Parts: sequence; structure tokens; C-alpha cells
Amino acid sequence: MRRIVLFGYRGTGKTAIGTILARGLNVPFLDTDTLIEQESGRTIPDIFRDDGEERFRALERDVIATLPARDIVIGTGGGVVMDPVNMEHLRAASVCVLLTSDLATIGRRLARAPRPPLTNLPQNEEIAQVITSRRRQYAASADFCVDTSRTSTKEAADRILSLLEKGVVPAPERAAAFRWFAAGPLPAPEHARLEALLTGPDRDVQTRFLGVAGFPCSHSKSPLLFNRLFKRYDLNYHYTRFEDPSIRTIMQVAHDIDAKGLSVTIPFKKDVMACLDEIDEAAQQIGAVNTVVFSCGIARGYNTDWLGIQKPLAGHKGDRAVLLGAGGVAAAAAYALTDLDMEVTILNRTPQKAQELAEHSGCRWKSWDAFSGINPDLVVNATSIGMQPDTGNPLRDDQLKKEMTVFDLVYTPPVTPLIAAARKAGCTTITGTEVFIHQAREQFRLFFGIDVPDTAIREILA
Repeated sequence: MRRIVLFGYRGTGKTAIGTILARGLNVPFLDTDTLIEQESGRTIPDIFRDDGEERFRALERDVIATLPARDIVIGTGGGVVMDPVNMEHLRAASVCVLLTSDLATIGRRLARAPRPPLTNLPQNEEIAQVITSRRRQYAASADFCVDTSRTSTKEAADRILSLLEKGVVPAPERAAAFRWFAAGPLPAPEHARLEALLTGPDRDVQTRFLGVAGFPCSHSKSPLLFNRLFKRYDLNYHYTRFEDPSIRTIMQVAHDIDAKGLSVTIPFKKDVMACLDEIDEAAQQIGAVNTVVFSCGIARGYNTDWLGIQKPLAGHKGDRAVLLGAGGVAAAAAYALTDLDMEVTILNRTPQKAQELAEHSGCRWKSWDAFSGINPDLVVNATSIGMQPDTGNPLRDDQLKKEMTVFDLVYTPPVTPLIAAARKAGCTTITGTEVFIHQAREQFRLFFGIDVPDTAIREILA
């Protein structure tokens, strides 16, 4: 059997529930904190007091790297989720269950069995603060969630056993979801794969789903990338396409099959925000979401586009930039460029949209034909001009100067007409593939807590 790994804040019942669960499965139970104490010959409070948290985390990482690969139940320390290396080891070939409890219940449990404080705050404030600081990582750790606030340890263990045996998606919902997917433009191999995963007699109830949400989204390279990464990190997931003219329909289907998350693309990056329970601060400021993580009944929205845009521009801080476009991707680009202290002017075919984005993001704006008078150091194309099958170029050849850096956020095709013309003019160029690589890397970390080297993503895309 796959390993069962229990995550969660202290006081959510990992050790007690894990012990019962292991007994029910007739496999050993290992607690990482106990193993650290056995390995070091000291208690965890002593390690923290004498050597500090950094030393404890190093010991924790060493213990986790040597855990058995299967037929075991593992209970983890509450902060283990903060280390991507730990997550890479713990998530491999494992079913990961996040145990949660309300703050009052955790407080009562910790009062009965005190633990070393993590901060200088009063206990209740500490619980709230630490859980909030780890919220993103806890969501990434969860294949399944079990709330232990009002359950006995036996009831919680039984709930996990049921999840392992039956999954969480009833047959009618699985069949309806497959009919929806089958009605869309799926390639024949993907149709057969989804049929086997959703309705096949030998389907694995523990397999979870992610996908790209768009209309259209057949051009997306995300299914190729993510499914290859699932094999690399031994994750029991499948990534597909959620293509429909309605984002609300897509969100409902994702809910019905208990999807782990969505990569959101054109034209839904703004519209999806109305469907979410929580939105990350950067995504709120940008006004667009490209990543949705479903965890414990909550849909959280993030924007990783701006990071994908900013990372390739690390050496361009303070440049004079022209941003072409005023849609969701342009909003992320404006956020990334202003964060690099650039002087940004937004141009758009519809001047009113350029003005609206400029006022929202603290940039300048001008009419589209004002480009030649700006003489920018950097040009960023955030329009869809040049995306297959479009063969257009947002700029004329004579507008491109060799002193410019030209960054096209379009990544299909890898070399767009704008990039080809810029190279011919002697410009420094950055292709949209760079955006895809870095934003996908951030998405994977949001989904699973694992930090994928960009070299691994480049190898897959090559």
C-alpha cells in the first residue's frame, strides 16, 4: 500500500489518530518528532533550547529523507510543511491527509498537554498566527482533509480508512463529470484516460485531478508539463483540460470531482474571482487569478503570472518600460514591473482600458500610436497578438531598436512574430516560455509544496 502521511498543526491528533489508523491497516506507525528524539538522544524542547530551530529542522529533514517508502503510517511535526525538501520526500508515493481543528479545540487540547511555545505570544494568539502563516503550505500538503474538532480519534481514523477505500466522489458525480469532459474537444487518448480514471472498473479511488481552465485551452502545455512532473515526484494525480464558456460550470465540475486545483487562463482570470472563498493579496491588487487551490472545502485564488514575468527581468530594475495590453495578464505584468521600480507606460488599442489599468496600478498610459515617442528600454507584450493561430505582430519592424529588450508573454509558438522581428532588429529578447516556466514552478509549489528546479521544467518542455 501507499504510505499514509498525516499533516497538521500541533493538537490536531496526528499521533493518536495515526496510531489507530496504523493498527487498522496492520502496518507500523512512525512519528517524525519521536524519531528525531531517538536519533539525537535529546528531547525536542532541549534541541530548540540548546541548538535553535535551524538545527532541529536539519535533523527533521534527515529523518524524513530516510523514512520507509511504503506500508507505513507517518505522523509529522506541525512545521514540516514549510520545507519544500520535506514535502518532496513525504509526498512521494503517499496519500497525504491534512488534519484540522478549530482554534478553540486546539487551545483546549494544548492546555491539557502543553508544548514548547513557538512565539512570545499568548497561546491562543500564537495558534492563530502560526496557522495563518502556514495556511498556504497546509493546503498544499492535503490530498484529503479531515476535521478532528468534533470527532474521537477512532472516528477520525475510520474517516481516513473510508477515504482510502472509497474516495470522496460518488459514482453519479463521476459519471456526470465524464459526460461533461467527453462533450468537449478532448483528444482521443485523453478521452480514454479520463474514462478509465472516472468510470473504469479498475479506477484508483485515491487518484486526484487538476487541470487548466480556459476557453479555449487546447493550446496549453500545462497538461504535458504537470503529468510529467507527477511521474517525476510519484504523485497520484492527473492533469487535464477544463474547457467551457462558463467559469462557473468549470468550477462546479472541479468541485464535483474533488479537484485539487486549477490553472486559470484566458478568458477567466478576472471572472473566476467571483467564485472563490479567499484571494491572495497580490492577486487582489492585480485583479486577476491564474491559480486556484481547493483544500478542506475552501477555494483559494493566487496569481503566479507576475512572478513568472518578474523573475526573467531581475536585471532590469528601474528601466523605462512600455506594456502592450490591458487585460488580466497585463495587470500581472504591471504589478511585476512596478515592483521592480520601473517607469511603466501602458498602451492599448482601447485607450480607456489602458487608462483604467494605469490608474489601478500606478502607471502611465498613452494611446497605442504613441509608442515611437517613448523610446523604452523594455517592451512587454501582454496582448494575445501572435498567439497561434494568429500570425500578427503588435509592433512594426521599424519601431524595434537594437537597444531594446523585448519580452513577449505569448508562449505558443515559442518564437512569436514579435520575437522573430526583435531578433532581426538586434534586440535582446525574452520569450513567453520563460513566463510559463516560472509561473508553473510557483503553481506546483502552491499545489504540492514542492519546489521544482526550473531546469527540470525546461527539460520537459524541450
